[in-house]
Amino acid sequence: MDKKILVLGGAGYIGSHVCKTLLKAGYSPIAFDNLDTGLKENIVAGVEFVEGDILNMDQLVKAMEGAQGVIYMAAHKAVEESMFNPEKYATNNICGAINVLNAMCQAGVKRIIFSSSSSIYGEPKYVPIDEDHPKSPMNFYGFTKLEMENLLKWYDQLKGIKFAALRYFNAVGYDPDGEIRGLERKPQNLLPVLMEAAIGKRAYVDVYGNDYDTSDGSCIRDYVHVTDLASAHLKALEKLIGGAESMALNLGTSLGISVLEMIEGVKKITGKDFEVRMAPRRAGDPAQLIASCEKAKEILGWSAEHSDLETIVQTTWNAYSGK
Repeated sequence: MDKKILVLGGAGYIGSHVCKTLLKAGYSPIAFDNLDTGLKENIVAGVEFVEGDILNMDQLVKAMEGAQGVIYMAAHKAVEESMFNPEKYATNNICGAINVLNAMCQAGVKRIIFSSSSSIYGEPKYVPIDEDHPKSPMNFYGFTKLEMENLLKWYDQLKGIKFAALRYFNAVGYDPDGEIRGLERKPQNLLPVLMEAAIGKRAYVDVYGNDYDTSDGSCIRDYVHVTDLASAHLKALEKLIGGAESMALNLGTSLGISVLEMIEGVKKITGKDFEVRMAPRRAGDPAQLIASCEKAKEILGWSAEHSDLETIVQTTWNAYSGK
């Protein structure tokens, strides 16, 4: 049986790890990427690369021919940018999703794993957040992800395309084997920012609020290692290949790490000190975002195995320090 899987955004941070996991499991992943943020250096040996854009229907249809499934992680993802440049996000994320689904119809591909986000939930009404939590995005990026999920539901109902929408919480870490080392460009997430401070690229780090109702006053987030995310994609794909119905699942650890705990962990593991400044809260930052992952465990038999603080920080430091 042909085991070709098309990975849209396959040269990206998460996509490259997914391609590696698929390859190790005996599949033939194709990394389809326009290299806007993806890096060719992150594509491991044995993975085919196709330069293309999800806004180009001809390129999509050609790349999909004969594929058993599509893994879709080619959306723009910078929350702040989405609020001042919504047209960019509407075009790439929503129009791109329509293109992908229409190309699947044309190519006869019936399975898709979609990179969704916890941002679809908005301000948490309760924690841990389960899949039935109200969906009320607080930013345009989250809105586009929710719209993309809605499109998937309609194409399932009308065209028989089965999907798994995997709602990531905070993706972190790097390939424990050290094969994937390309760094994200202009990172905005906490851990890469701390790493840039540790290597001297940043003079200091801001902590946005230390007066939250948490154990140490800083925000708490659910961090999940990118290798664990990749394994969830593989398990979800194999469920769909086996005939499972469509699903939407949270991917996290059901545990939380505070901003100050992460800072201390980075300083301890890297052996580097750097200045930390307290800054005012940012609008829209909840005190806690923690996932309920019982559904992923029940349906996929999945749980995070590499997402402890030490592994998260050490694998990221290996990439940033060149070890």
